[in-house]
This record gives sequence, C-alpha cells and structure tokens, in this order.
Amino acid sequence: MPPIQRLMVPGQLEPVSHYCHVTRAGNQIWVSGAVGVRPDGSIPDSVAEQAETALANIDACLKAAGARAEHVVKVNVYLTDIADRGLINPARQRYFGEHRPASTLVGVSALVLPALKVEIEAQAVVP
Repeated sequence: MPPIQRLMVPGQLEPVSHYCHVTRAGNQIWVSGAVGVRPDGSIPDSVAEQAETALANIDACLKAAGARAEHVVKVNVYLTDIADRGLINPARQRYFGEHRPASTLVGVSALVLPALKVEIEAQAVVP
C-alpha cells in the first residue's frame, strides 16, 4: 500500500472538526468539503461567488497534492437551496472545462457556518 499523505493547505479555512484539507494515497486524491470562505475569512453573499471560492479552494488543495482540475473524477455538491443549481453551474463549467467529472448533487438543510450555501468535495486520480 502506498504511503498516505495528509495535507493542511495554507490559506484554507481551519478545520472545524478532526480532518485535513486533502489526502493522497498513491495516485488517488480526496479533497475534503470546500466551502466559499475566502482566505481573509469573508464569505460572499451569493451562492455563485461561494461556488467560485469553493472551487478555488479545491484547486489549491489539488495543487498541494500534485493534481489539477483535469484529474478530478468525482465531485459531491451540497446546496442549502437545490434551486441554486443553475447559479453554480457557470463556475463549474469554467473550472472543469471539457474535463467533466462524475457528480452528485444533494440538498441539505444547513452547512457548518450559517452564511454558507454550497460545499463541494472532490476525488481525483493522477495518471
């Protein structure tokens, strides 16, 4: 079994529980749920901006583990208002481009901070 790397990524929200930002084992990478909290701690009001920020946070975690957006094979998206799906899609399209991952979308009643509207977790495989 390959060694497991557990990484804390500078500029990311401090964990609110017992986890790390990203884990890598061999060529597989798992990014913990990323939310729309900017490095300065602010949270955008709109779900679209939160999605952009969450994807930027995922990107930072992927890069820390040696991967890029094109390596993402699966995302799980959690929305506090499922009707916001159309508002976050442009951010997803810009970030992933032609590299569409498999995806699951789940409506949830709340996220870890009351102002948050979207959380995204990702799994990647580096060839």
